[in-house]
Amino acid sequence: MDPQKNLFLSIVIPIYNEEENIPVLWERLSRVMNEHFADPAKPWEVIFTDDGSRDRSLAMLIDIAQAEPRVRVVEFNRNYGQHSAIFGAFAEVRGDIIVTLDADLQNPPEEIPKLVAKVEEGYDVVGGWRQGRTDNDSFFRTMPSKIVNAVTRRTTGVKLHDYGCMLRAYSREVVKAMLLCKERSSFIPALANSFAKRITEVPVAHAERAAGESKYGVWKLINLQFDLLTSFSLLPLQMLSVFGVITAALGFLLFLGLGAYRFLHPEGTAQGVFTLFAILFFFVGCQFIAFGLLGEYIGRIYQEVRDRPRYMVKKVHEKE
Repeated sequence: MDPQKNLFLSIVIPIYNEEENIPVLWERLSRVMNEHFADPAKPWEVIFTDDGSRDRSLAMLIDIAQAEPRVRVVEFNRNYGQHSAIFGAFAEVRGDIIVTLDADLQNPPEEIPKLVAKVEEGYDVVGGWRQGRTDNDSFFRTMPSKIVNAVTRRTTGVKLHDYGCMLRAYSREVVKAMLLCKERSSFIPALANSFAKRITEVPVAHAERAAGESKYGVWKLINLQFDLLTSFSLLPLQMLSVFGVITAALGFLLFLGLGAYRFLHPEGTAQGVFTLFAILFFFVGCQFIAFGLLGEYIGRIYQEVRDRPRYMVKKVHEKE
């Protein structure tokens, strides 16, 4: 395959300890690609990124790449996280349309043609909108996603229903623009919207994880939320300023009220001591929250100014 030639379609799949899912994933994905994108004038490729897997995932992916010349495997030297794995594949893609897909089969590969068709209509970004997720996932999985979606809509101004779905399609121009962004903390769906003129979403099926365990626990979802807030918005800092003004005003009113009460009822001033302590502890707690938020911003600034690589590629495997 000519490394300089642009292709019609690139499929990007991050992999981390997915040995149980890879055989079924590849069987279904290859069937979809050969059935829907068989036109020789529209060549395609699949790029897997092995994100430091500790099981047999890498060996299985290399076997697939050795048997199929349209498959390449980007091997990381260790685990860097899902979004870094996607960026590692983005750096290798040659397609005019790029589709990202998770390996857990919760978003079926059979839905890929829907997204590709929308990009061909002229859209720069096409998101998947998962249908039936409430029935398949627990409250503790759906509620954090709803929060992420609400905050993302607020910070980006793009009112999509589902920012947590990894089944998404991008034009080549958007992917090239994202590769120019060097920040370590980034949320790809929101970042893509920064460079897209036409954005839409299409309903896609959603299923239970085929095998293995989810790589996104509660802590990773919280960290993702901080990535979103600190990378794309100054809203938390602005909210702290507003809260400070409101607190100062309430404190001043409380001071006036207590002064008036003491003047009118000098014998009862001690009765409000515990109330004052409660108010004090509340505002002290708010201060620590504010310190933590400011520390989050400062810590991320520190990470950025060190300018360390987002990931390290050990080797790119393809058919010899």
